[in-house]
Amino acid sequence: MVLFGASRQRFDETVSWLAGPQAGGLSHADLEQRLQDVGRELLRQLLQDHLDLRAARERRVVEVVGDDLVTRQYAEPGHARGLATVFGKVTVTRIAYRAKGVANLVPADGVLNLPVGLHSHGLRRLAALETARGSFEQATAAIRRASGVGVGKRQVQALAETAALDIDNFYAARRPADCPDGDIVVLTCDAKGIVMRPDALRAATAKRAASSSRKLATRLSRGEKLGRKRMAEVVAVYHCTPAPRTPADVIGAPSAAERRDSRGGPKAASKWLHASVTTDTAGQITAMFDEATRRDPHGTHPWVVLVDGNAHQIETIRAHAKARDQPVTIVIDFVHVLEYLWKAAWCFHTEGDPAIETWVAAQARLILAGRAHRVAGTIQRKITAAGLDPGRRKGAEACVTYLLNKARYLRYHETLAAGWPIATGVIEGACRHLVKDRMDITGARWGLNGAAAVLKLRALISNGDFNDYWTHHLDQEQHRVHASRYANAAIPS
Repeated sequence: MVLFGASRQRFDETVSWLAGPQAGGLSHADLEQRLQDVGRELLRQLLQDHLDLRAARERRVVEVVGDDLVTRQYAEPGHARGLATVFGKVTVTRIAYRAKGVANLVPADGVLNLPVGLHSHGLRRLAALETARGSFEQATAAIRRASGVGVGKRQVQALAETAALDIDNFYAARRPADCPDGDIVVLTCDAKGIVMRPDALRAATAKRAASSSRKLATRLSRGEKLGRKRMAEVVAVYHCTPAPRTPADVIGAPSAAERRDSRGGPKAASKWLHASVTTDTAGQITAMFDEATRRDPHGTHPWVVLVDGNAHQIETIRAHAKARDQPVTIVIDFVHVLEYLWKAAWCFHTEGDPAIETWVAAQARLILAGRAHRVAGTIQRKITAAGLDPGRRKGAEACVTYLLNKARYLRYHETLAAGWPIATGVIEGACRHLVKDRMDITGARWGLNGAAAVLKLRALISNGDFNDYWTHHLDQEQHRVHASRYANAAIPS
């Protein structure tokens, strides 16, 4: 056979066309488009010729024993299968080893690490990146532009789900760099709802959605949207260098000069994000603690946990810390506290009253100074003195209750002096980026597997770990699809 004869012919035809009069009259845009098309076809032909060469050179394996301990005694050359690649479709021909009553084994597939199904790992990689970036429809269009291969929407989703299979075990086996000396380990978690198809809702949510007795035909009934979402639990771990501050550095006077002079807070470094719509709060907090342990295996650094005040979340964190004998400092996001202060302020001030900002800032500085109980008492006295009716005093009473119930997690004077963060901006940004920006695309209704895969892929890419993960994933695929099917070393290393 002439080595790469078809490829040489295609190359010579392309060169001849470029040197001819027809190409000489084209614009650069037309030349680009033509070369993109013929160039992809040339690459496809090179790959096909290489695969044909490997088929011609393949030697029979002396003994092929499956994981069922049955020896495949009969070797049949010429077994072909299709493969859709980033260059187009090719045919892979190889020797199949057979025995009566058992499945064939094809060692050459293991050498090539061929996937199960039609689509190559290159297409799967492209599908993973594109589905993490935009809708499944946009992903199919991007794959066609890049490869010329048409892949259906459901196929793209299935490829993305397969691509995400090994993300959890990748992170479980990964050892990140240790937290630098002098830094603290910060853990933080939150949740964001995703609109799901009815079959993908948790049991309690589905029951609530079905309980509505008055469903309208042309729009959602009151409260119906709440029964269509499933919470995606998002966690983050990072480290930062302490940056001590005072209450005035956080909440200064209204003057711009004082705000410019204030010191900035600690900066997040080496962020790790993880999101799941299948794992509950406890499971995600376990993953969060596991990642923190990988960064600080001996627990020699302070651990700070930033939360939004959710009671179940806090109790779960405390239980995990106790079970691991790992001291943690739980800090409630100061922005959430400010929101309660504003709710109280509107009970005592009219809209547009300039005094409201001064009052909120003064109470906020007191809370930052560790005087949450004092602020609660002040607000309670104002409620009594103003003689507010029950409807008008609701926001103020909620603020009092919140400050008293959460006081143990509002010790900001200690947190600021230590230079630790007091805001959950990292996790709120993660919820917005990982969940809202992709999962809230207009009209999206998610199935469980598709949503889980896309969330994991988006977090993986945000962490900057995609390339390392893909190497790990291909190794896992080789073992899962090929090496595990043999009882002897039939696949050359």
